[in-house]
Amino acid sequence: MVLWFWCIFAENLIVMMKKFLALVALLTVVHTAAAKVPVYVWQEWKPSKTLKENFREWKRHGVVGVCVNAGMDKGKIAEAAKIARKQGLEYHAWIPTMVQGGLDSAWYTVNRLGQSAYDHPAYVPYYKTLDPRNPNVRRYLIDKFSEIARIPEVDYIQLDYIRYADVILSKGLWDKYGLVMNGEYAAADYCYCDDCVEAFKEKTGINIRKVTDPSKIKEWAQFRCDAITDLVNAIVEAVHKEGKKVSADVFPGPYSHAVWMVRQEWNKWNLDAVFPMNYNDFYMEPASWVGKVTEEEVKAVANRRTPIYSGLFICHDWRNKASVVDPENSGLLPSEISEAVSGAMKAGAKGVCLFTPFSMTEEHWKAFDAAIK
Repeated sequence: MVLWFWCIFAENLIVMMKKFLALVALLTVVHTAAAKVPVYVWQEWKPSKTLKENFREWKRHGVVGVCVNAGMDKGKIAEAAKIARKQGLEYHAWIPTMVQGGLDSAWYTVNRLGQSAYDHPAYVPYYKTLDPRNPNVRRYLIDKFSEIARIPEVDYIQLDYIRYADVILSKGLWDKYGLVMNGEYAAADYCYCDDCVEAFKEKTGINIRKVTDPSKIKEWAQFRCDAITDLVNAIVEAVHKEGKKVSADVFPGPYSHAVWMVRQEWNKWNLDAVFPMNYNDFYMEPASWVGKVTEEEVKAVANRRTPIYSGLFICHDWRNKASVVDPENSGLLPSEISEAVSGAMKAGAKGVCLFTPFSMTEEHWKAFDAAIK
């Protein structure tokens, strides 16, 4: 009798456990399906233990991919990419492209004043921008990105700072640098090196150094846009040959901002994904602006069907935002998250990207989790 009782008990226990596990699996699927907005994050490289913890935390909030900045350090990239792969996350090797220090001084852009970005960078010391037309620069970047693309767990090469320096800063930054930029800023107007000047003259017959106001010459602006486009598409071709994809972090627009601010005509780039940095506070715009500019971006690449992931800038110290002057310490409040996310998605974005998840407070995450369902 006792043996019979324990047999029946064991059978019932097994049935109950199976039902419980099935329920857990169902709830997991429901929770995953509830997050209807694909989410990405930008973050700096950290040691393995920290990355594992970070990635697990982000995944709880609907994150499907991570963009990690380890520069061009292949060891760090490989380490982070393996962790992402094990956790089922898409990995974008986020790499500053045209901003590089310590290379050959002849590789850098020259401004309208004749100063090289190598030793006279605009705005901040790290703004040492490379010349996209320089054959050595092109070879260097293509080789580097091809090597990184061969790392098995890397899904995307993500190009950041793939541009010239800001010839006009976003309006929110003017006070920070003590500038009123009603026109193009000569000290940040690139590139006037001998090679670029001569190539433009050969193409158009115009000696740009003799023009009183180069900003009035549309061909000159287009020449620089084309230089960036040509470099990007050469990188894309090389990375595609390695069986990997390419994404890029770009200024909003492109025609409302990116083209005239940093020469990014990114709707002509052969990318696999675009991450516009739709940081509304930098442009002194409300959260509703995110949806408006995303609509422009989606339309700009509609013929290519390139997915747009709207970049959102988060204000960590949001309770004191009113006293913050620098937009780089500002960003979206928890109360603005829903409007920014829904605006981007209604405009046709495929998802959003957070800069950065570390700026997200408990209040932000609560609003965000509700917004992406």
